[in-house]
Amino acid sequence: MSNDFAVSIEHIALWTRDLERSRSFYEHHFGARAGALYQSKRQPLSSYFLEFAGGARLEIMTSPEMADRFVTRHIGLAHFALRVGSREAVHAIVERLRAAQVTIAGEPRLTGDGYYEAVVHDPDGNILELIA
Repeated sequence: MSNDFAVSIEHIALWTRDLERSRSFYEHHFGARAGALYQSKRQPLSSYFLEFAGGARLEIMTSPEMADRFVTRHIGLAHFALRVGSREAVHAIVERLRAAQVTIAGEPRLTGDGYYEAVVHDPDGNILELIA
């Protein structure tokens, strides 16, 4: 099927229990820049849009009405990948995250689908692939 218009992902959104902790994590470890804090007037919701190099954006959101996340596989977001440039950068970032006691779920390796990647968890347990 052909479209007469271009489609691109504008942003991905993640729930977090601690908005400031998540903002700090992505700013400190991945150079994201946070926009202004947004607080909805219609519902109990607060969020930041974080912008990465190249323009990709991640929205982190919190609400007192949020339910506990699933701890097993479920329908929905499985992971997202951050391209960090090189194999050396993958290793350097993993070591920096390890020193900060961030969970390293998968050590740097070449995957079957051709990525050189490591897998880490953000403060809420979301899975991030660091790829070169």
